[in-house]
Amino acid sequence: MSSTEVLLRLTVAALMYATGETQADLGQGLRLSQGQVSRKQAGGGSSWTLADLDRLSAHYGIPVPDLLCGVDHAVTRLPARRRAATIGGLQTTITL
Repeated sequence: MSSTEVLLRLTVAALMYATGETQADLGQGLRLSQGQVSRKQAGGGSSWTLADLDRLSAHYGIPVPDLLCGVDHAVTRLPARRRAATIGGLQTTITL
């Protein structure tokens, strides 16, 4: 497993934490199942693809190169509207 794959998995985990997303939430945003996200994050038999990277970029509003510049860098590039009110907390959507 390459260090780039490890870095991307760590970055995705940090972005999920910062936005309060679960694997199911991320999967819904990327049109993947929770199980697919779980396998990609585990890194054993399934990896994030270049197409996934483009979808992650659009989902989080972060350019692809910033997703590959390290966990701290990617989290700082996360738009304020995407951050959870409490880091590690869950986002709540209120509909009227």
